Amino acid sequence: MTLHIGIIGDFDHAVIAHRAINQSIELANTQPSKTHKQKITGHWLATDTDFTHQLNNYQALWCAPASPYRNTANALAAIRFARESNTPFLGTCGGYQHAALEFARNVLGHTDADNAEVDPNCSMPLITALVCPLVEKHDGIIIAPNTKLQDIYRAENASEAYHCSFGINKKYLSIFDNSGLNFSAFSIQKEPRALEIKANNFFIGVAFQPERLSLSNTLHPIVDAFFTAALRNKSALNDT
Repeated sequence: MTLHIGIIGDFDHAVIAHRAINQSIELANTQPSKTHKQKITGHWLATDTDFTHQLNNYQALWCAPASPYRNTANALAAIRFARESNTPFLGTCGGYQHAALEFARNVLGHTDADNAEVDPNCSMPLITALVCPLVEKHDGIIIAPNTKLQDIYRAENASEAYHCSFGINKKYLSIFDNSGLNFSAFSIQKEPRALEIKANNFFIGVAFQPERLSLSNTLHPIVDAFFTAALRNKSALNDT
């Protein structure tokens, strides 16, 4: 049985995180965990192609770093599909930012929410420049209790690798209160660093790039949990 993972993003070999995503899949195949011993294949879905009708072919969707995407609308459509179909979803770096953007627009009705990196003059800059850019840096996170992220880490804090200059504008965090989307990790300075939708089987976005750990020949626990969720999804679909 093969797990098919759709990777939403515009692959560029020069992007470390893109190579690291591929390496994560290779690592999972050469060092399978007890929970996912099936072969995993990753399919890069360039955002400027018409892939939306293919999304049912994948047991999970990973929205990759290196945004802005060539076609933001297609990336958001894929995230929406994952959220509404309860398909396991992982958004890392830019994928995390756009998961929040998709939810703000399509669930909360903030159709003017936008990415200031794309439109610096937008009226609601949900994604905005970080005060302190985290380009090729490590930074600590504090993990909120009673979250899926805490279940994965089994810890209250961690240090993670970043390559980002933009993030979720904490000015707008209150719009997500009691919405079903929770921010599950923060920086020491209380900046949002992760989100999840608890009602979904697996819907997690993180501002950092956990895939990079694979470059040290180790599968990050978030990535491992994502692959395990993909396996559960495939098994559930086979039972229906």
